[in-house]
Parts: sequence; C-alpha cells; structure tokens
Amino acid sequence: MSPFRAERRRLLLGAGAAACGLLAGCDLSLRDGVFNACLAELPAELRGHPLVIAAWNGLDAAKVWDTHCHVFGNGDSGSGLWFDPRMERIWNVRGYVQREFYLNASCVDERPGKVDTSFVERLLAQCRNMAPGFRALLFAFDWARNEAGAPMADRSTFHVPDDFVAGLAFSHPEHFLWAASIHPYDPRALDRLDTAAALGARAIKWLPSAQNIDPADARCDRFYARLAALRMPLITHAGDERAVHGFGEHLGNPLRLRRPLDAGVRVVVAHCASLGSGHIDDLRSTKLSNFDLFAKLMDDTDYRANLFGDISAITQGNRMSVVASLLERRDWHERLLNGSDYPLPGVVPLISLQALVDWQLLDAGAVDVLRRLRDINVLLYDFVLKRSLQKDGQGFAKPVFETAPFFIPSA
Repeated sequence: MSPFRAERRRLLLGAGAAACGLLAGCDLSLRDGVFNACLAELPAELRGHPLVIAAWNGLDAAKVWDTHCHVFGNGDSGSGLWFDPRMERIWNVRGYVQREFYLNASCVDERPGKVDTSFVERLLAQCRNMAPGFRALLFAFDWARNEAGAPMADRSTFHVPDDFVAGLAFSHPEHFLWAASIHPYDPRALDRLDTAAALGARAIKWLPSAQNIDPADARCDRFYARLAALRMPLITHAGDERAVHGFGEHLGNPLRLRRPLDAGVRVVVAHCASLGSGHIDDLRSTKLSNFDLFAKLMDDTDYRANLFGDISAITQGNRMSVVASLLERRDWHERLLNGSDYPLPGVVPLISLQALVDWQLLDAGAVDVLRRLRDINVLLYDFVLKRSLQKDGQGFAKPVFETAPFFIPSA
C-alpha cells in the first residue's frame, strides 16, 4: 500500500461512524471494523463448513441466480464505465467516502489501468467459488437524463453501458447474465430495448430518483407496451435512495409503479421498497412507509401475477426492520427474488450481524463464519446470510433463491 493510499485510509478510519453515515444515511455498526480485508482464497474449512453446506442443501444451484449485481469502474480499460470525477476529490466528503467504500467492498486495484479489470476479476473469482451452476445478473446503468432524454453527466453518479455488461455475459456465460438499463425518455429507447432483447438481456434496470424517471409518467407508456410484448421484466428501485444523487424521493414511491403494472409489465421492486415513506396518492398528505405501500400493492389481487420484490440489501442496518415481516409473509415467497446488491454487502459497517442476532433473526453461532466469508466472498456471504435468517423457525422458502425460472417464462 502506497503512503498516500495509507493516509487516505487513515483519514476514513478516523472519520469512523460519521464518514459511514455519509455513505448511506443508515444505522451502522463498527463492531467488525471499517474495511473489508479482501482475502483471496476460500479455505476448504470454510467451503465445507456446515453453515455453508446447509445454505445449498435442497437447492438446484443451476437455478440460483443472484438477481441484483452492480458493476462499476472508471473506464481505464476503454470500457466506457464512468464515475463522477467529483467523487475522487477529498473535499467532496460524501462522494469521496462513498467511492472509497465501494472500491474497498469490491476489492478493486486502484493502480492506473487496473480498476475496471480488477473489479471483473474479483467478481468472477467469487462466482467460481459458488456452487456449480450459480450465476449473477449484472446491471447496466443508464445516465440521468433530462426531460428531452439527453444525458446529464453533471447529475449522474456513475454510468455502466449496456454493451459492457452484455460483453461480460457473452465472455463468461457460465457465470454472468445481464440486464440493460434504458431510460424511457431517450428518443432511442425503443430501438435500444429491441437491441437489448436481441442480445439476450434478461431484464431492464431503473433507479428512478437517480436517473430522473417518473414511472407514472404517460411518456413511459410506449416503453411499457414494448416491455410487456417482449415479456421482459423491469427491475426498479423503490423507496428512498441514499447511495447516489437524486431528483426527488417521490419518484421512488411504490404506488407510481401501478402504471407499468396496469400495462402488463412484470415489475420487480428492488429492496421491497424498504426505506423511507411516501404519499398514498398525489392529492392527499397522508403518508405511509414505502414498505407498507409495497405491501399494499403485493396484496392487491390485480397485481398478483406481475408484481414481485427482490430482497437485496434488506439486511442493511437502515432496512433490516422489514426482515421479520418478509420472513413471516410466506404467501409472498413465490414472488420474492434473492439478490445481493453487490458490492454493498462487502461494505463492512452496513450490516450488523450482531443486531440480527439481537432481533432473533440469526443464530449467534453463525456470526463468526459469516464475518470470515465477507472478507473473502461477498456473494457467498450474502447468500449464506439470507439462507440463515429465520423468524420463529421459518426461513425464506426455496423459490426465493431459485430465481432462474422467473427469467425464463414458459411459452
């Protein structure tokens, strides 16, 4: 580690909880330290540990797809990947802290020319250490765009081109699948959607508040019609967003997703809208938690065929209050999909394993093994953690983890 690099890490370490608070605005734990150790090898003793073996028991690994994996880089490989350069400036404390934690969580080599390739190499190594057949769904991420559909780099946090993640899926089909990210206001949106479908994209990914997308806007109707015709699901963030710049948290209100649902689109609500609150409608001031609004939609008989949720990030300190409810709602489990939100589970302070124990959702005997897994394989750590969660002896049902059939609908 270079002296300058070490100094930057000491600065972050000294910032402690305050710096972490800027990362995601959530409840954080420093019990396990601040940084991921980024160890390289999964020892046989951990690979064969009873907790890890139990996590895979009863599952067909070929059907276990991690449905929520982010990709990022700085474009140093000519990839077209892009990070807001302001996040590299130490006086931009929030952005700088976020970037440092994301890089550490994904164990990136920050030497010139190494960022993009080291991110991919680390992710591949983790996939190879999962059970044979496991695959990760990699997300592209479109620019924030203005009302005319033009990119706004000055309002964007990062950009991941469709071509880049499609290329990873083509190069490593045994480990990767891909989801395109297409802003519906882009004048080329329908053509881009057709191209993505032809290239095997499994879904479309949106983060409305970060990309300036209103899911309830009539301008999206043609896009929704094409999605429904292609039978391609829309994976869209709902609830508040704390990790990237936003255009208003109202765009994350789950009820705004009624428009694509009514158009027949299969919609996956990322994180089960487990953060923040929203108005019941645009005319009244009454607000409920976004999770309660998500539950309202899930229980609406009109949407039982095409509304789903993913459980990515629900173990984070600011979201874990929904874990017990999700475990108890066994009637939802056929419509829940597991995803890691990679690389965020590798940000050590975001998840307090001891808090999950204190809430009687995790056995205390699992904590040490999970801590060790996190430093080696973030994907395996998140998977084993989710498989180990229980409420009154009941865990998440098998379909929550065997997600492949959702992306391969029957004719």
